[in-house]
Amino acid sequence: MDILDLRDFALSLPDSEECQPFGPNHLVFKTKGKMFLLLDLVSSPPTINYKAVPEDILAQREEFPDSVFPGYHMNKKHWNTMYLNRYLPQNKVLEFIRTSHSLIKK
Repeated sequence: MDILDLRDFALSLPDSEECQPFGPNHLVFKTKGKMFLLLDLVSSPPTINYKAVPEDILAQREEFPDSVFPGYHMNKKHWNTMYLNRYLPQNKVLEFIRTSHSLIKK
């Protein structure tokens, strides 16, 4: 999944908007003023930070050890960092983003 596809998907979710509060190297996606996704535009491969249910955090890291890691500069109990264009199927990437959005939307 490339950055433009990921951006389009994130913005297609209800009440989503993007901003760059951390500078031009990062896109932040929010809903109702709360961040659900952070996209690093300069890392190679690109990375995203996404929110997940604490019970799923460790399971995701174990299931995808080459792609999903504790959230970089985030609360490791609630956030993971994912490398894009690695070994994670696109449907999982979209699922994790949807879940992150739904957690914030509540």
